[in-house]
Amino acid sequence: MLDFYTAATPNGYKISIALEELAVPYIAHVLDLSKLEQKEPWFLAINPNGRIPAIVDRGADNFPVFESGAILIYLAEKTGRLMPSDPKGRSRVIQWLMLQMSGVGPMMGQANVFFRYFPEKIQPAIDRYQGEVRRLFTVLDTQLEHHEFLAGDYSIADIAHWAWVRSYKWSGVNIDGLPHLARWLKDIGERPAVQRGVEVPPKPVAGDDEEAAKKFIERARKMVETGKKKH
Repeated sequence: MLDFYTAATPNGYKISIALEELAVPYIAHVLDLSKLEQKEPWFLAINPNGRIPAIVDRGADNFPVFESGAILIYLAEKTGRLMPSDPKGRSRVIQWLMLQMSGVGPMMGQANVFFRYFPEKIQPAIDRYQGEVRRLFTVLDTQLEHHEFLAGDYSIADIAHWAWVRSYKWSGVNIDGLPHLARWLKDIGERPAVQRGVEVPPKPVAGDDEEAAKKFIERARKMVETGKKKH
């Protein structure tokens, strides 16, 4: 049994999807990021960086794991699924996972901040991050032209990327002209475990609910402002 600390973010959904795919028993604890629950001393004892997601493996002497990529690797190795055990196959998965961790996630995150949340519209910053997101999407599309999944069989690399790429509209980026990426998005989104995973917790903004979107953006802006004051 795992304790799973999360919130309605792409990084959180990476882990809930993986847990559902792997059928690992877990209890989800949803943190209110707007109240800075992730900065409480009890949570910092689990993740010193004060970010979600994190897990505590009760069956392994309450072993804590933080950072979404590290959690995905831990779960894959613990269960023997979603990542090959041979060195080359494992490396391929980790290479694509690292691209998500170092590229797609951070670039989409910055696009979200400047396009959606930042009080001032700084167009050069918006253009910079949206352009880099689109470039990375092209890298994924090229790989997927000749591969059903990113690193051989369906793996934690696909889960990590999908949890972010599916929110491309929120980042102000389109996937026009990227048919292989679009196919991959659709195929993974139809997996029952993925559909269950993205409901843990439920999305804060559903469909075209403009009022909910406005409230979400306002909360996010407050978090951005709080972060600026703390540094």
